[in-house]
Amino acid sequence: MEWLIGLQALLQATVRMAAPLTFTAVGETYGERAGVINIGLEGLMLIGAVTAYAVAFASGNVWLGVFAAGLAAATFGVLFGVVTITLGANQIVAGAALNLIGLGLSSFIYRAFFGSVTNRAIQPLETVKIPLLNQIPVVGPVLFEQNLLVYAALLLAPLAALVLNRTMLGLALRSVGEHPKATATAGLSVIGLRYAAVAFGGMMAGIGGAYLSVAYANQFVENMVAGRGFIALAIVVFGRWSPLGALWASLLFGFTFALQLRLQAQSIPIAYQFLQILPYVATIVAMILLRGQSAQPKALGVPYTERT
Repeated sequence: MEWLIGLQALLQATVRMAAPLTFTAVGETYGERAGVINIGLEGLMLIGAVTAYAVAFASGNVWLGVFAAGLAAATFGVLFGVVTITLGANQIVAGAALNLIGLGLSSFIYRAFFGSVTNRAIQPLETVKIPLLNQIPVVGPVLFEQNLLVYAALLLAPLAALVLNRTMLGLALRSVGEHPKATATAGLSVIGLRYAAVAFGGMMAGIGGAYLSVAYANQFVENMVAGRGFIALAIVVFGRWSPLGALWASLLFGFTFALQLRLQAQSIPIAYQFLQILPYVATIVAMILLRGQSAQPKALGVPYTERT
């Protein structure tokens, strides 16, 4: 019976660890399906994390912090769009710059506003138990005893898949990433659709970062995203540019995060540094296994102009 309790705790942690990855990967899936790759997810998550923490601390309202995080990261997503979509700059270089901006800006904001503050605690998000469903053996506590942001992440993927695959908006976004010239010929705005996609992707990355500071750690730590933005990029490929695929891949990588923490807690005779690299090793292995099997959008990373 003890092993069952341990398995339940591991799976609960898996779902919690997968939530920020799901938010970020689903948002990036939309951006890449529209033809724009943003490797600056790490920076956007950091901006979201520090914004959420600062606003939640100042206002006493965690949800206001989450909203502000999404808005702030969406703003930087639009700025990324200005550089790459309007000005036609290299998307990889612009994304790398965004990572550096996010790292530096988040550290500056935190030190400027909290350098002299001793009590930095915020009210954490409470676990919400769904009656009856949480009584299902093993699965119940795993899926139905989580905070509201986790539920939002689990619902986001199927909703995003529905919009992407079953609506005219989704068809337009997919066509922009495959044949932008044909989309323009049909009378749709390629530029406008790409801006909408990168703004949505930025907002989701910001909420993913907000989750880390206000729903997971309940504090902000410099560079606390710790590579999750890059893992989210791998998840998009691993999930084959599908929101539902991103959800399942996020759960897989969430499991590696949860497993390494549990193995550290067991005090097994392995240096903790080796356990900490487990999620990143899994990322490399996944990318090796998927080599040559990707079905990325044809216009991914290709700037669009009226002469394209």
